[in-house]
Amino acid sequence: MGKMVWLALNAKYSHTSLAIRYLRECVPGSEILELTINHQLLDILGEIYDKRPDVLGIACYIWNIELVKKLLRLLPKVMPELVIICGGPEVSYETEQFMKEFKVVGAVIRGEGEETVRRLSAQGFAPSDMPGLAWRAADGSLHIGRDVTVADLNTVPFAYHGGELDTLKERILYYETSRGCPFSCAYCLSCATKGVRFLPLERVFHELDTFVEHDVRQVKFVDRTFNAKKTHFMPILEHILAYPEDVRTNFHFEVAIDYIDEEALRVLNAMPRGRVQLEIGIQSTNERTLTAVSRVNDWEQIKSHIKRLLAPHNMHLHADLIIGLPGEGMDSFHRSFNDVYALHVDMLQLGFLKFLKGASMMELVDRYGYAYMDMAPYEVLRSDALSYDDIRWFHSFEAVFEYYYNAGRCRHTTEWLIHEVEGGDAFSFWKHLTDWWEKKGFHRVSHSTRFLYEYLSSFAAERGITDGRMDNLLRYDSLMTDGGRIRPTVLDWNMKRYEDITAPFWRSDRPSAYIPGYRFTNWRDNRMKYHIEIFDYDIHDIRMPKRKTAIIFDYTGESVREIPISLPLEKE
Repeated sequence: MGKMVWLALNAKYSHTSLAIRYLRECVPGSEILELTINHQLLDILGEIYDKRPDVLGIACYIWNIELVKKLLRLLPKVMPELVIICGGPEVSYETEQFMKEFKVVGAVIRGEGEETVRRLSAQGFAPSDMPGLAWRAADGSLHIGRDVTVADLNTVPFAYHGGELDTLKERILYYETSRGCPFSCAYCLSCATKGVRFLPLERVFHELDTFVEHDVRQVKFVDRTFNAKKTHFMPILEHILAYPEDVRTNFHFEVAIDYIDEEALRVLNAMPRGRVQLEIGIQSTNERTLTAVSRVNDWEQIKSHIKRLLAPHNMHLHADLIIGLPGEGMDSFHRSFNDVYALHVDMLQLGFLKFLKGASMMELVDRYGYAYMDMAPYEVLRSDALSYDDIRWFHSFEAVFEYYYNAGRCRHTTEWLIHEVEGGDAFSFWKHLTDWWEKKGFHRVSHSTRFLYEYLSSFAAERGITDGRMDNLLRYDSLMTDGGRIRPTVLDWNMKRYEDITAPFWRSDRPSAYIPGYRFTNWRDNRMKYHIEIFDYDIHDIRMPKRKTAIIFDYTGESVREIPISLPLEKE
């Protein structure tokens, strides 16, 4: 066989590839090479060449397939004897067409590859007719085997070496305890497979313990619906809850939140802060739209359960909406957005409908007048409900929303503006901000974080907000995000004005009443850990009454802590 290398081109450095690690464990002696799509093409080619593989397996996904195609055109020019095998969702469908276009590819693994790779390895990577494999014979003829799934998930090896966990622990580690999904949403590849298969619980417990022992920062479950089976997911939640308080590992799950019952809610509410985070695919609140894509949401349950889970402030909640679903025009998306925004989840991700190979969404193209990209990422371009101009505008909308809300910036300021200027209509606020953003040409360039505060202040001024309330809110928001490191110069920081009030406070014994164990060492250390800001308004009251208040911002923990304090403000 010679030297076998599995290649992954990840979307970001912080990501890791689960697939190639599975395959490495299935082929003893094989190696992995992990790069990102941000690497230059020639650098990727050079990295592969340095490995001197005889056989190269490439994991093909929506985020890297266009780069992989460019790479396939170069590899035979510098390594003419290299045997190339591709696998993954991007080549498991329309396989014959792919192999005709890229004759350098000797074989394609179709579907779940672990069993196929074991068989292929056993015969020295000389392909032959077998389930899960498409291959090219010496005469150039193609033999397309059917795609396969692994019947017994327990035969799939644990993907990670203990030694590598120490070097990977600050990155996102992907993990699964099940494959398949109980739902058949038209836009998702899970609609192509039936049933759900699970790992044995004792194995799951052992593997989770391994992550915790190596102090892995985040384990992201790729189970399509983590709570598909209560007898499976509840013991896992209880096992995670039982870890000691000082365990730092965060566990991320995608759940159907309306299918979580009272017992599960109690366990989740009891989790230590930061132990778990949940991703909730809502997609739309338009019932007709959901019916068109074979999805069922119990919106009242979703709302109730999200509110219950947010109440203890112990976990990050991430909700998803999809732009471009059937029948969801601007007015309908306006309602869906406001419905979900009103829940105030930590992140509201706005994605664009994709037409994935193998997904039944392809059957709805003519019915709903869709046009979409015929190359990755296969995103919607227009439909009978949204014009291309609407879709183009939504890309700006999504970018503005990412800069502010999803980055956790200016939350108090934007919430107050939604109330003050838009009468509580969140979509209208973000729409008007996006329109202003495009009018300024900001959608054409990238932006430094410190200027985002200035932009919001300018936008508010053009909407008639010209008093000190915006300055007070933006100062508060800047101190609550980005570790308080960004102090936009456009804001009135009043540092010297209040020095005679705050300096005596820090040198007295009063700070210990607010910060247990506080001890003054030096001014530089103090400024790095704490900051006192004095506001002219009560920034926590949506009516913004004029009321002098002083707050300590404590940066010594994992998140910023604000502490209202009493100061002799009448001296000001």
